[in-house]
Amino acid sequence: MTAADDDLRFFPYETPYPNQREAIDRIANSLGQARDVLFEGAPGTGKTLSALVPALAYARENDKTVVITTNVHQQMRQFVDDARAITRTEPIRAVVFKGKAEMCHIDVGYQECQTLRDTTRELVDTETDHEELAARQEELLEASQEGESGAAEARSAVMDELDDLEDELDDLRGGNVCDYYYNNLTADTDDFFGWLFDDVRTPEEIYEYADKQHLCGYELLKEGMEGVDLVVCNYHHLLDPMIREQFFRWLDCEPSDVITVFDEAHNIEGAARDHATKTLTENTLDSALEELAGVEDSRADPARNVIEAFRDALIVAYEDELSDYERDNVGDHWEDISVANPDARDEITLAFLRLYEGRGIDTETELAVQLGRTLDEEYERAYKEGEATSRAECQTLQAAQFISTWMSEGGELGQHPMAGVRRNDQTGDVYGRAELYTCIPREVTRDLFDDVYASVLMSATLRPFDVTEDVLGLDSPATMAYGLAYPEDNRRTYAAEVPALFASERDDPATQETISQLLRDVIRFTPGNTLLFFPSYAEAERYYSRLGGDRDSNDLGTFIRDESGVTTEDLRQRFVASDDATLFTSLWGTLAEGVSFDGEEARTVAVIGVPYPKLSERMEAVQDAYKRAYKGKHQKRDAGWAYAVEIPTIRKTRQALGRVIRSPEDFGVRILADKRYTEADMGKYSVRRSFPVEEREELVDINPGKLKFAMLNFYTDHDAYEGAPPEP
Repeated sequence: MTAADDDLRFFPYETPYPNQREAIDRIANSLGQARDVLFEGAPGTGKTLSALVPALAYARENDKTVVITTNVHQQMRQFVDDARAITRTEPIRAVVFKGKAEMCHIDVGYQECQTLRDTTRELVDTETDHEELAARQEELLEASQEGESGAAEARSAVMDELDDLEDELDDLRGGNVCDYYYNNLTADTDDFFGWLFDDVRTPEEIYEYADKQHLCGYELLKEGMEGVDLVVCNYHHLLDPMIREQFFRWLDCEPSDVITVFDEAHNIEGAARDHATKTLTENTLDSALEELAGVEDSRADPARNVIEAFRDALIVAYEDELSDYERDNVGDHWEDISVANPDARDEITLAFLRLYEGRGIDTETELAVQLGRTLDEEYERAYKEGEATSRAECQTLQAAQFISTWMSEGGELGQHPMAGVRRNDQTGDVYGRAELYTCIPREVTRDLFDDVYASVLMSATLRPFDVTEDVLGLDSPATMAYGLAYPEDNRRTYAAEVPALFASERDDPATQETISQLLRDVIRFTPGNTLLFFPSYAEAERYYSRLGGDRDSNDLGTFIRDESGVTTEDLRQRFVASDDATLFTSLWGTLAEGVSFDGEEARTVAVIGVPYPKLSERMEAVQDAYKRAYKGKHQKRDAGWAYAVEIPTIRKTRQALGRVIRSPEDFGVRILADKRYTEADMGKYSVRRSFPVEEREELVDINPGKLKFAMLNFYTDHDAYEGAPPEP
């Protein structure tokens, strides 16, 4: 199968780019073979439409549904724009889906919503039964008055049923129901669905429309997903196994009838790891013990025994690791505490085994799980029948299920036991949590990619493809990569030969002055806005101050520092509103990817240093897990370091460079400031070889003192300076 002209009917513009047409053809071929695709394309080269057009064409012909997903809010908006453009050309039924929390009109939790929905539906069903019986008794009354044999006796039986239903209705109306969902079930919603599929509607638009009609837009959206061509959603709808199962049920199709398209697919690894990681706080354990205190059940003592021993073990484990000074300085954010052992079970488990006294951990943990389910069912009933004003969460069930998982999976490859502490900002007390940190995310993603018909994973930074295949559990996907197809004369990429900014060298005064002078030149000779990415926020703040950002004014234009409490979009808007701004931020922040700076919004981007993430126990655990899982895959370097540190760091660096040069008409300069990016012989410290070959070929090594002349010549050639250019 190829992307024939008929298949391009979903392409919303006059003609694809040359590379885009080729990508559409190749993806169409792969879908015809039910084969997954790894698709790397440079920023601004139309990856979304390259994937969507053949996916929608194949789905239309083969009765399948396309689900496109991202974890970047700006990309969600772009998907909506693309879907709207497509439906102007070839009408499609598309929905944009968000979680219940963002669309609920009465602000209740997930469990409460489930119960309200069930209770409300039961009420409506009972009212319907009552209406039908009432109509039947009227018919029988008329028949008996006309002397029809047996009608009076039949009516008497119906009246008895009506009495019972009226009692049941009284009980249901005295319970908890959702008025919005009640209206969904009883009102005429044809107008809503006509409006919904007249265009591609955002969740915000759906919420507003439904709220005016006093309807539940979330439940209507779920109802409307059946039989759609395209669904736009967040990662968690696919990466969380429980949500995914429900999601496909709402689509009313088997996983094998779904084509998934993942945008920013280099982020799947981290997102899947977050979804697979399990935690349990000391507060939940305490709440479970309080919950059990009043329970009269033979399983309560075993449950208390297990949960109390695990809570005490958690406390012992973190107290043994905390000095008095460290305890006094615990803040209101979780701080990791090491409990893992290289050759034995972790300290929490060892303490649990010492403290536990009972018939057997496995037996009593299972009894605790059983009791938790019983209590959870009772909470469901109480809320449903109006005996409780909210749907209680069963703390015993949460604790018991976590302990069961901890004991059965905590020693497996890729599972890293940890503890954490934080300070309660209300009481001032320090409390802990246990965590099973998932190091190898393929255990989450492999089942997804095996179950669906096919997947297209797209990003500007997916290479090396074999690493992506390994960490996500893909089986021999088709691979394709397209670099910038824009004119090479419109860009320059320099590797500045400044000292290698190892963490141990960053405090050297001479090094700081070299970097400061380089940054002054970069800012001065940029005709417009400049993006500066540093290895950390601390480094960004250091050079923000050194260049005068903490002064009332400086001769380098407007300085903006990325800081906590300011949203990504607010920062972007402040930056692009200026024509001489410099943004100081961390490469590991939110501005390095998924945020567009088009045309004049940013002319120069620089990455300062090789921004390896701060090494931590988590990072070391991931390294160790990858080293053990992929031993022998990389002969020339450590697989753990390559998979866990170097490759993700270079991907982030490439993402940052992609913030400029977003269209064929765009032009700009991209700078990597560190000797390790150059062709200099840095041995094992060199990172130049970690870039794709065509990007290495574009890298021009340059002496930092000559960078300003190179920038001056480039921007002068593009008539970018207003008035006279700066003096070198």
